[in-house]
Amino acid sequence: MDQQLRDRLDAAVLQRLLKHLDSRPDVQNIELMNLAGFCRNCLSKWYAAAAKEAGVAVSDDAARERVYGMPYADWKRLHQQEATPAQQAAFDAAKPKS
Repeated sequence: MDQQLRDRLDAAVLQRLLKHLDSRPDVQNIELMNLAGFCRNCLSKWYAAAAKEAGVAVSDDAARERVYGMPYADWKRLHQQEATPAQQAAFDAAKPKS
């Protein structure tokens, strides 16, 4: 498999992941962090970093909009719930120790 095909497949997988996350707004970022160690915000940061590596300026807001499928503030208003004490405790326990 050549690099061009690998890149196309990687792009298709990311698009499918974003579509899947769009279909599951009930899954909260803190749940993703607690279970998988990354969330939608992480994806948006990785997106912006990849753009920067490619020499393209992508703002944090633009990267978030790409990942969330809408402006971040709108997504938060429509879908984000307050973390439960148990979710927050799991998140805090998983943080790397300094």
